[in-house]
Amino acid sequence: MGIFHKIAGSVGAAALCLGLASQASSESLADALAHGYEASGLLEQNRALLRAADEGVANAVSALMPVVSWSMSAQSQFPQAPNSDFITGGLQLQAEMTLYDGGRNQLAVDGQKELVLATREGLVNIEQQVLLRIVEAYMEVRRASEFVALRQNNVRLITQELRAAEDRFEVGEITRTDVASAEARLASARSQLAAEEGTLARAIAEYVAAVGRQPGQLQPANQVPIRRSLREIKEFALRNHPVILQARHSVASADISVERAELAHVPTVSLNGTARIDFDGRESQSIGLSVGGPIYQGGRLASQLREAQARRDAARADLYVTAQSIEQNVTNAYAFWEVARATRDASERQVRAATIAFRGVREEADLGARTTLDVLNAEQELLDARANLIAAQVDEVVASYTVLSSMGLMTAEHLNLNVQLYDPEAYYNLVKDAPTQLSEQGRALDRVLEAIGQQ
Repeated sequence: MGIFHKIAGSVGAAALCLGLASQASSESLADALAHGYEASGLLEQNRALLRAADEGVANAVSALMPVVSWSMSAQSQFPQAPNSDFITGGLQLQAEMTLYDGGRNQLAVDGQKELVLATREGLVNIEQQVLLRIVEAYMEVRRASEFVALRQNNVRLITQELRAAEDRFEVGEITRTDVASAEARLASARSQLAAEEGTLARAIAEYVAAVGRQPGQLQPANQVPIRRSLREIKEFALRNHPVILQARHSVASADISVERAELAHVPTVSLNGTARIDFDGRESQSIGLSVGGPIYQGGRLASQLREAQARRDAARADLYVTAQSIEQNVTNAYAFWEVARATRDASERQVRAATIAFRGVREEADLGARTTLDVLNAEQELLDARANLIAAQVDEVVASYTVLSSMGLMTAEHLNLNVQLYDPEAYYNLVKDAPTQLSEQGRALDRVLEAIGQQ
């Protein structure tokens, strides 16, 4: 068997090894997504922000309830009057409840609920970003690993070619030029291998940051099937993407803020009650109504109304800009996916053609009709074709998930990941009625906080 038959055998063996390594892999893309979802600090951060927004509803609800407070006072008078106590004072309980304020407090509750809904959608969008980053990191490690394997195999092959060229030079079959060509190609192959190893190291670092652990042997990943047209995807995204839903809830909250500001001049009616007992045991109680409202505050209320209106206008403009951005992102993602598909098809044809060409050049070289440089060039073209195919396959997978993200469906629930899904309503349902710490609901809330490490 000639040296060029050995080269062809090595190329085939390398491809087989890559395939066997993939089959023996122990970590799938779903595994990486599940681990990254559960280990993401960014998701934990935004879940905490959502709980803070939930507490905003509880704070607003508390304004609808009675406020009870206590105070104790003690005083002494100098000079002391005859027959008077040296220390006077007592304990006082005060209660107050707003009976009427034009609906401002209820509007505050409604506004906070809209902010909670907006924050929930923001959390979903963060989840999308986290999961898409994991997909990109996973596929980049796959790409870089296979590139390193190709370059390592290329170095081995060219080393064999160099040795064969040196042997043939010794017997006078080729010139020194052929040997020098092989030496130059070997140096170039080693340089490219070093570059790919550096790329792999960076890809692994990004994988660790995205997933939270070192990658194992990564299995091949399939693309997400895209069965909708570009127009259908745009329409779906404009209705369902978490960013557009977040913007809509922000507009609703801004509208409610304007309503509250318009009611700032409405008088407030409050029910007040006081119970007092002094140090001598004398008791007294009182109850009454108070009515009051602003007359003049230096233009502050008018300014607050204009500010609320400006923020409402900004939220509406942001909704329009967000819709434009979603349409653009969908178009870009869909175009990226179509290009990746076309590139993958073309790369497959390129590999087939380059393989045939390499075999032909090898046979001609065995017959003396081709030089070592011709074989090196044909081998390099085949290597480049294989590398292009690997890159195209990676791009196609990433592009399909990018389309999914542009639709707002890049979530653990939609991907059916094997994880405990986060329920954004669980904490809200515990706090929405502003429970006290001593109530059963408050104790349940304490247990929840302890479970998530907040106490």
